Amino acid sequence: MDEALLRSLTPGVLGILVRRGADFAAAEDAVQDALVEAVRVWPADPPRDPKGWLVTVAWRRFLDATRADTARRRREDLVDEEPEPGPVPSVDDTLRLYFLCAHPSLTPSSAVALTLRAVGGLTTRQIARAYLVPEATMAQRISRAKRTVSGVRLDRPGDVATVLRVLYLVFNEGYSGDVDLAAEAIRLTRQLAAVIDHPEVAGLLALMLLHHARRATRTAPDGSLVPLAEQDRDRWDTGAIAEGVGILQTALARDRLGEFQAQAAIAALHADAPTAGETDWVQIVEWYDELARLTDNPVVRLNRAVAVGEADGPRAGLAALAELDDSLPRHTAVAAYLHERDGDLATAARLYAEAARKASSLTERDHLTRQAARLNTRPSR
Repeated sequence: MDEALLRSLTPGVLGILVRRGADFAAAEDAVQDALVEAVRVWPADPPRDPKGWLVTVAWRRFLDATRADTARRRREDLVDEEPEPGPVPSVDDTLRLYFLCAHPSLTPSSAVALTLRAVGGLTTRQIARAYLVPEATMAQRISRAKRTVSGVRLDRPGDVATVLRVLYLVFNEGYSGDVDLAAEAIRLTRQLAAVIDHPEVAGLLALMLLHHARRATRTAPDGSLVPLAEQDRDRWDTGAIAEGVGILQTALARDRLGEFQAQAAIAALHADAPTAGETDWVQIVEWYDELARLTDNPVVRLNRAVAVGEADGPRAGLAALAELDDSLPRHTAVAAYLHERDGDLATAARLYAEAARKASSLTERDHLTRQAARLNTRPSR
């Protein structure tokens, strides 16, 4: 069974059912039934037209459900409109489905789950395993999301920014269970880039590729975090870096800068440096200035403070940090790092320990605890 083929056909089949008059929730259920039937039948009897086969089976499942559901009697006229089996017209509904799944009425978690199910072709079980939640919980989340978007008419241009935020959320989940969500996000973003010409879509794809290129070096064999400066750059994926840089350069040439392009430019500068010591921190600060102008995001300003500390010295970084709310996530960890760079090891050790207590993940907590322990064994000046 070619699972990749099934996943690639899913959005097109779903889009056809919706265009024929099925509401999103019922259409998505019918497509899932058709996929299950394909897994059962295709190994022994593969169809000559896989997409047409799926459309035919899904539409019949939809009609069966329509006939059985007395609450949907008003749609019985659809029974007489079943098209003859045959080749399916080539119409790409992927973009429409992206916008539907990223509808503003959905919570981010629901939008991500619905995108993975409807556009990504993943099963509820796969999505649940990726998010480390019970399958029943994920099924309820997806069902609520489908009910929310059922009947929504997409007669206006969708919000690309919302779609991109959903894809970035998928990417940042990384890997867990049997689904590599980072790789899945890259696949979906490639798919989106193929149907919409937008520099921010290209910017997000470049950003994902540049981050993903360093993935193998981000953790040690024991699972502990490896800071960027200590990563083995010989193990970075140079092919992904080259592709990401090329996509980014094409997007930047259009002179329609957005936040994902700016983030990708920062990632490209890190990837371009042969060693940590050769990083162009001055240019990175300039890109953070652009990013802050675009987003006015305090987390961006926090990261900028680190860059300023590298470009202009730790005192300058601490001055930039002092302008920010100290309740920001990672504020204490950044302060610890800058104090260490400034030679105040006692303060840095105390702040690393404090940051460890505030850490949102076990991996981050362990890393910060080790940093505090390392400094506590050295004399401060």
